[in-house]
Amino acid sequence: MTTDLAGQGVVVTGAGRGIGAALARAFAAAGARVAVNDLDAEAARAVAGDCGGTALPGDAASADGLADLVGRARAALGEIDVWCANAGVAPVGGADASATAWASAWEVNVLAHARAAELLLPRWLERGEGRFLSTVSAAGLLTMLGSAPYAVTKHGALAFAEWLSATYRHRGVRVHALCPQGVRTGMLASTGPVGEALLAPTALDPEDVAESALAAVREERFLILPHPEVAEYYRVRATDPDRWIAGMNRLQQGLERSELL
Repeated sequence: MTTDLAGQGVVVTGAGRGIGAALARAFAAAGARVAVNDLDAEAARAVAGDCGGTALPGDAASADGLADLVGRARAALGEIDVWCANAGVAPVGGADASATAWASAWEVNVLAHARAAELLLPRWLERGEGRFLSTVSAAGLLTMLGSAPYAVTKHGALAFAEWLSATYRHRGVRVHALCPQGVRTGMLASTGPVGEALLAPTALDPEDVAESALAAVREERFLILPHPEVAEYYRVRATDPDRWIAGMNRLQQGLERSELL
């Protein structure tokens, strides 16, 4: 597979703002032909206008919505070479989170990736090439205090990306898992005081995250860590889970004492 992005047909979901908008602009700057998807049609059109892309507003999570989006993207681009599964939701809550919150997180953060892959794989396998970029979050490698639905489903998104790569890498399908910590987006703001305390101090701009993502695509790296320190956290989690959990629990206790939880 080539890592030259010029002329590649790229779809970015959830691209009306934040990381998705930055990815759309970065791919376009690299010469790709970009389709900008978002539920917010006005936001999708604005980003598409900025980067010379095509606005394809609509649902990127449900089976019917994805089938429609893939069809429109193929009509606009001719072929989908890169799919950026970026759309995501971050409901707050623990074991008491509502059934609606859990269902939304599973639908958008995990099932949307699996449904997109189901639609894309037949052509990719026939061609012997295709690229799937999954915006996972460091929560998929570690966890996210204050949001069980987010932490659990982001683990699911990482697991699916790993499975996809392990299963189809030899057939030309390249997969990347983008795992930033805090990013200065509306989603970070929506996490409230907990997100502010945990993530804001080291938060990156979306453009920095997009730059890391494109560098990894060019270098054919699976795991993308815009915050390099996450690699050490992940190592401790894997090699000394009791130490890791104890440390996270101390952080939880600190949040409780400060009445942020």
